[in-house]
Amino acid sequence: MKKLTLLLVVLSLLSCQPKEQGNPYLTSGEGFASVEGGKVWYGIMGEGDKAPYLYLHGGPGGTGRGGLLYTAVLEDRPVITMDQLGGGLSTNHQDTSLLKVENFVEQVKAVRDALGLKEFYLTGHSWGTALALEYYSAYPEGVKGIAFNSPYFSTSTWIEDTDALISTLPDSTQRAIKIAEETYAFETDSYLAAMEVFSKNFLRRSDQPFAKPSYQLINPAYDTMEVKGSSFIYNYMWGPSEFSPTGTLLKYENIDALKDVKVPVLFTTGEYDEARPSTVKKFQQLVANSQFVEIPNAGHGTLIDNREVIISALRDFANRVDSADR
Repeated sequence: MKKLTLLLVVLSLLSCQPKEQGNPYLTSGEGFASVEGGKVWYGIMGEGDKAPYLYLHGGPGGTGRGGLLYTAVLEDRPVITMDQLGGGLSTNHQDTSLLKVENFVEQVKAVRDALGLKEFYLTGHSWGTALALEYYSAYPEGVKGIAFNSPYFSTSTWIEDTDALISTLPDSTQRAIKIAEETYAFETDSYLAAMEVFSKNFLRRSDQPFAKPSYQLINPAYDTMEVKGSSFIYNYMWGPSEFSPTGTLLKYENIDALKDVKVPVLFTTGEYDEARPSTVKKFQQLVANSQFVEIPNAGHGTLIDNREVIISALRDFANRVDSADR
């Protein structure tokens, strides 16, 4: 009887223990998370305790400014943007020992830990999708879903796609690219002109400027476009252009990791994107609980070329996953 009484007391005490709290209530602001090599800046837009979107920018060597264009997702769902180490408001550096994929993963984790997030949605663009997949593979806990926008998971696949797109351009453009890649002369006028032709067709098709966000971010540097990326990191890890990789990611391949994703996934890409729709559909078929949305009249810069469609897809995706959890 004494043992039974003791057991009941223990069970009673356990039932009184507070349950693990959900997400903290986020409010607009900014901060820094300490990582190897310095500090990573992050900014929060919106407020609430609903699972936020954490935006991972492209590059490598870009900035989180593209995350400002996610403000239409807000409602009561915060959006977190961050500058990966080396660019933007994060510690700038040219230390190549820090330019490893696993270091970028730890930067994302540092932001997640700094904010005390219990659950969140990952969303990345271009290189940011590779980082999102790498993060999920290493730290799946708390990731409710992933939105892969204009995804990159394989350099060889990227080369195949950009080669296919280059083949549709004028002969003079194709020749300029071929000569530059054979001679490693990437600063000639003809190669730079070829980059411009490629960009207008497959990167950013709209002439509209970067739209000022409807939601005021805390740091004025983002509103005045003073935040700059790192061309050093881009060239060291990728190369001189979108279609001529020469850097440390030249042999990068991680498509098979998609087969191990267990959370809901949204794949998006532009109709004219260098991440070609036919390729992205193949990626989508590797993930059981996933969907694909093609963004019409858009190149790689879907948030500029056709912001309304991609924002609607992102909002609906997270709301649908949230509803399924209730």
